[in-house]
This record gives sequence, C-alpha cells and structure tokens, in this order.
Amino acid sequence: MNKAVAVVGMCGSGKSVLCKYFTDMGWGSVYFGGVAVSQLIKNNIPVNEANEREIRERLRRELGMGAFAVILKDEILSKLQKGNVVLDGLYSWSEYLILKELLGDDLVLLAVVTNSDIRKERLGNRKVRPLSAEMVDSRDVAEIEHSEKGGPIAKADYYVINNGTEAELHAQFEQFMLWLGKRR
Repeated sequence: MNKAVAVVGMCGSGKSVLCKYFTDMGWGSVYFGGVAVSQLIKNNIPVNEANEREIRERLRRELGMGAFAVILKDEILSKLQKGNVVLDGLYSWSEYLILKELLGDDLVLLAVVTNSDIRKERLGNRKVRPLSAEMVDSRDVAEIEHSEKGGPIAKADYYVINNGTEAELHAQFEQFMLWLGKRR
C-alpha cells in the first residue's frame, strides 16, 4: 500500500513548506484546513482566523475531536489508491487514532518544530493571513487546549527542526525521505 505522511506542527512551523516538497515530487495532497475554509465560503462568511477557529471548534463539538479525519477519510483512501499522499494539517489526537486504525503502519507522522519567536516572526511577515504575536499565542493555546494538537506532535515518527533557512529545511526533508524509503 502507498504511504500517507501527516505533517504536524504548530502554526508557522513550516508545515505548508514541507507539504509543497511532497507535492512537488508528485504526491497527492489532502489539506485538513480546507474543510473549515470551504465551510466559510459555502456559508458566505469571511475567511479569517477567528471564523476558521469557530468552524474548526464547531465541527469538533458536533462530530467529535476526530471530525476532520471522519470528513476526509474517503478522500484520503481514494488518493492513496493512486499513490502516496501527504496530509497537511492533521491536528487532533483523535484524528490520528482514526487514521492510524484505518491505515496502520502506512500512516507516518512527520513533525516540524520551530522556536516560538521564529514562528511569530514568520507569521507576522507572511503575505496571506498574517498574525500578530498575540494572535499566534491565542491560536497556540486554542489549538493545544481545544484541538488536542499536542498529541500527534509528541507521537511523531520523525522530527525536523525548522529554525534556519529553507535550504536547511529541504536538507532535513531529504533525510526524512531516505528514512522513509528504508522504513518500507
């Protein structure tokens, strides 16, 4: 069976950059955050940090902490039929447990970790949806306390540290891919 690599980490850690490396290699992609964004667009609600948070938390209240895995599992399985898939934005421990039961050893957690001050600087400078340091702190607390986000990061199969340049991150990605190839 093909592999599903779930890239996990706090906001601003570099998950999207890592996921792009996978898609550049031809991997399929499933973006967990797209569920909240599509709900906002469908309901003609402005796409912003506060509204995305409300949708994420509402879906989890209504469907349980594994809501996004339940919503996306058919898409994940369909894409796995065609090839390897990167999962961008698996958040909760419950999502991990659902997908681990579904995929077994074909699910790999890749955690990207970055010092808090570096994440705040990156998020403050990004072109799309920039966040102030206070907004980053608020989001971190919400994701840890309300989204079970710490579990998948703590349980990761492999870690990359993203405190440097993108070239350094890419070198770590290449090391991960070597590790993944030996793991099969």
